[in-house]
Amino acid sequence: MFRSIVVGTDGSATAARAVEAAARLARENGARLHIVTAYSTAVPALAAASGVALPEHVLGPQVQQAVADQVASEARDTHCHGVPTEVHAVHRPAPDAIVEVAEMLDADLIVVGSKGMTGARRVLGSVPNSVAHSAPCAVLIVKTA
Repeated sequence: MFRSIVVGTDGSATAARAVEAAARLARENGARLHIVTAYSTAVPALAAASGVALPEHVLGPQVQQAVADQVASEARDTHCHGVPTEVHAVHRPAPDAIVEVAEMLDADLIVVGSKGMTGARRVLGSVPNSVAHSAPCAVLIVKTA
C-alpha cells in the first residue's frame, strides 16, 4: 500500500514513537522510510538581534546540519533495522521541511507525533497541525503525548 513514507523527528522521546510507528509501517509494506529533521538559524539570528554574542561554532550551518544528521541517524539506527532508510536534514521550519520532502519524493504517507495538538500550541500552530493542513498525501498522527 505504501512505497514511500516520510517521518519527522527532533530527537525527542515523543518523536521517537512516531519514527518507530513509521518504521513498522515501512517494514510491513516494503516501503522506503525518509527521516526528516529540520534546523534553522532562528536562534542565532534572534541572539544577534538582541545583542547576545554566541560562539562561532553555534552560528555555523555546518554544525546545525551535523546535529540534524545525528538526530536522524540515531532514529534510523534505533528503529529502522531492515528498512531502507534515507535521512534528510532540511534548513526550514519543521512543518515546511516535512512537507517539502514529501512533495519532492511523491510520498504516500507522512507520519508525525501528536505533540503540540493540545493547549496554546494547538491554537498558535503545531507541527502536526501544520503538516496535516498542507500535506500532499495522507498523514498519520501518532499519539505520542
